Parts: sequence; C-alpha cells; structure tokens
Amino acid sequence: MSQYERMLQGLIYDPADPEIMAEQSQYQKKVYEFNLLRPEDAELKQKYMKEVFAECGVNCYIELPLRANWGGHHLHFGNNVYANFNLTVVDDGHIYVGDNVMFAPNVTIATANHPMEPSLRRRGMQYVRDVHIEENVWIGSNVVICPGVTIGANSVIGAGSVVTRDIPAYSFAAGTPCRVLRTISTWDHSYFWRDEPIDWENLIND
Repeated sequence: MSQYERMLQGLIYDPADPEIMAEQSQYQKKVYEFNLLRPEDAELKQKYMKEVFAECGVNCYIELPLRANWGGHHLHFGNNVYANFNLTVVDDGHIYVGDNVMFAPNVTIATANHPMEPSLRRRGMQYVRDVHIEENVWIGSNVVICPGVTIGANSVIGAGSVVTRDIPAYSFAAGTPCRVLRTISTWDHSYFWRDEPIDWENLIND
C-alpha cells in the first residue's frame, strides 16, 4: 500500500512521500496565485473555488488570504458559505462545510494530527481525521477546530475557542477546550444582544 493510499484510508503515513508531495505541490502553487487576486477579481475567485475545491455550492465568498495545505482541494463547501480573512485549513483530510456557514477572521480547521509516540513524530508521520461543520453554523474569530470534530447544525462557537470534541446542534459553545454553555432556544428568537429585542416587523425577508 502506498503512502498516498494510507493517507486516504486514515492510517499513519508519511506526508513527505514523493507521490504525495508531487500531488500537493500543484495545489500549493494554485493557492499562492489565488491569494494574489485583487478585490475586484470576483469571477476569478469563483473560478478557483469551483475548479480546485472538492465541492463548492452557489454564492460562496472568501476574503483573502486563504491558507490551505492542499489549496482547498479537500474542502467541501455547501451554498452561501462566507469566510472572512485568514481562514486556515489543514486540508490533508476532508473538511465538510454545510449551507449558510460563516467563518469570522483567523479561523483554523485542522484535519492532520501527529501520533503521541515520539519515534513516529521524529519520522514526521501523521494521520488525518475529517472535520464536519453542519449547516447554519457561525464560527467566531480565532477559533481552532481540531481533527475529527463535528459541529452540529445551527450552533455558534465563541471567539477564541479550541474545539476538541463534537458540539451538538443548537448549541452556543466556547472556551479552551470548547464546551457547551447553553442551548440556542426561543429566547434567541426574541433578543439579539443581551436583552435588546429583535424588531422582526422592520426586517426584510424575515
């Protein structure tokens, strides 16, 4: 079994294997060029995401720069995904992002991890575990999402959190390590900031 096949099967593998490096380098070149685009190059941004990402739905937008081990080649975007500045994806494994997900600045999503066994780390070995972010999730600034994590639909992850375990749907979670602080409930349908009410009657397309 090749090192590339071991990577795809989630086994411990050598990321410096020549076959892997040759495949990866072409995407690193592409993301370098992507990050040189001007703000007005909206069509070229869309072209990149459609051609390089594993999947990209409609109405997706990324503020540059994007940092990605594989250029986003293992990144799956649903529809209406928004990523603010400095999204970093360690996309050796796959990252699945549902519809209507928002990323604040400086979010890191990692799929690669290194074994605890020191002799394997000396050899540079690693393994990957996919990350799943379900629909309508908001990820706050400077959040780190660790390998193998699933974040449930309609949840919010507070700024600066380190997400090491799964977060259930309809949760507000924060902290290091990230933990659920409360459930998103009907109260949140009435108030948007502390006790300030949402003026639904004045909102368009509610």
